[in-house]
Amino acid sequence: MRIVTWNINGIRTFKGKVKQILDSLAADIICVQETKVTRDLLDERTAIVEGYSSYFSFCRGRSGYSGVATFCRDSATPFAAEEGLTGLLTSQGGAVGSYGNREDFSDEELQSLDNEGRAVITQHKIRSSGGGEETLAVINVYCPRADPEKPERKLFKLRFYQLLQIRAEAILETGSHVIVLGDVNTSHRSIDHCDPDDPERFDENPGRKWLNEFLFGSSEGEEKADEEETGVVQETKSQRPAGAGGGKFVDTFRYFHPSRTHAFTCWLTLTGARQTNYGTRIDYIFANRKLVDSEFLDSKILPEVEGSDHCPVQGELRCICLGDPKCPPLCTKHMPEFAGRQQKLSRFLVKVEHGERKELPKDVTSFLPGSQESGEIRENIRPGKDLNLGKRGQLANSSTSSSKSKKGKTVNSKTGQRGSLLAFFKPKPSEEAKNKDLVIFGKTTGDDTCQTGPQQRFFTPFKSQTTSESFQEPTLLERSFKPQSNSTAETQKDLGTTTFQTAVQESQSSADSSQEDGPEQAMGDGSKEAPGVKDIRPPQLPESEGSAGFWKSVLRGPPPPPNCKAHGEPCVLRTVKKAGPNFGKRFFVCARPQGHASNPEARCNFFMWVGKGK
Repeated sequence: MRIVTWNINGIRTFKGKVKQILDSLAADIICVQETKVTRDLLDERTAIVEGYSSYFSFCRGRSGYSGVATFCRDSATPFAAEEGLTGLLTSQGGAVGSYGNREDFSDEELQSLDNEGRAVITQHKIRSSGGGEETLAVINVYCPRADPEKPERKLFKLRFYQLLQIRAEAILETGSHVIVLGDVNTSHRSIDHCDPDDPERFDENPGRKWLNEFLFGSSEGEEKADEEETGVVQETKSQRPAGAGGGKFVDTFRYFHPSRTHAFTCWLTLTGARQTNYGTRIDYIFANRKLVDSEFLDSKILPEVEGSDHCPVQGELRCICLGDPKCPPLCTKHMPEFAGRQQKLSRFLVKVEHGERKELPKDVTSFLPGSQESGEIRENIRPGKDLNLGKRGQLANSSTSSSKSKKGKTVNSKTGQRGSLLAFFKPKPSEEAKNKDLVIFGKTTGDDTCQTGPQQRFFTPFKSQTTSESFQEPTLLERSFKPQSNSTAETQKDLGTTTFQTAVQESQSSADSSQEDGPEQAMGDGSKEAPGVKDIRPPQLPESEGSAGFWKSVLRGPPPPPNCKAHGEPCVLRTVKKAGPNFGKRFFVCARPQGHASNPEARCNFFMWVGKGK
């Protein structure tokens, strides 16, 4: 029999390859932690895997957080399964039972400890190496992390440890073997940590003190040599006198490899610490002492398996798992959404009354900007629902008052003509321009630099009676001043009033010579000169030499990285994400992966803040 535990850091990262990954682990029981999935996000190809039965525990207060799952081969189907450690989440039969003495816990505390989806218990039938049939309970746990900035989480973690111990020992007292495995989030000994802060105070950590009570074994100093190096095999290694603790469970990896160093299961991927094996051992397989002595063959770490910031831990036993013919009720195959029952189509459809226009409630529209009108609010909430589109996707005439309230921005629907695109970029003409029936491109008639006396009037074939009509067709002056396709917006702006006055003088001087031209030229498409108006095109201005420097000063890129002093290699730029006085500041560090100070291939201690203005 083979059993595996692995913190996968999100089951959705498997991207539909759940069966392929489970098969590659080649285990009968696979326990994963930190699935980061809630029941509403669990899809069928993840929950229902051919050849396996699965049992999930979901976080109930936060999405994309915590969660554990146990996958069992059909040959190792459990006869009982339960979510959580308290029994409060068990609403159907098939529970494991045996909850122990929980008088020190209030009902609210028990509920909160189970609401984060941190435990799944499955109970199996096994045939031991002696030929007898026994039971085995597998407790898959993802223990909380003690956040230094949240003192209440430290207490939450310790209370979870206590509840786990009570439940595991209670099941053990019923005569069943017990395996507790998963991410415990505490490194037990200094040998399990890449760089302990203070070796003398290392064991004072509350989590390590609990492990000393929970586990049976000796302290690190009592082991003189590894059995792999000496070849000495202790038949009843777990029966030796208790050193650091006298608990009922054994750390199976240290049972077989008591003095192996650099045996880590978790690394900080942001710093590339896995490349230098700069990590901790916080993933365990604990088992009761009798089971370890009689059935366990080996327990090993699988650092070659990638895909997460943790690696799997595998345990191998002599016993054989006996699969139950029927899955317990907790199995995902019994969930209504995956049970294979035919669903009615009406459940997926909602009847909508066409032709009705309902006013939006105030509470729905209150969060939108106050500058939006009712039509815009309705479009933002229900885009495309209330729009009557024509053949070309244009908005047809609407009876709503919102479209009428925007004067100067809509086209007169009575004429049936389409306005020019230029009209949307013109300033609104003044009343003086309307009275004189003259629209001047780029300037209003109220400008002092442009006089509109009788001698300075030009021929215009269209009379601008209303503002909307003046937007429909460009005037001859607009056609004359139409910029070339390769002209820029800066060129139009730089011409200004001076260029326009020059055009006026030149057009008046050439009026006599152009009178002999026919009316076809006056009513042309802009390619021919109109009577009294000379086709003047703006000159091609070279691109400003200072534009590149201007944009470089506005859009400044990162400063050039310095070289670290130890390796002489370019550093990497980092940003402080932790809340505090340095939040948001940037700094340079060595680009190599994090590692021990004695490792020359690891990151050096180069550090430099990015100065102001850089």
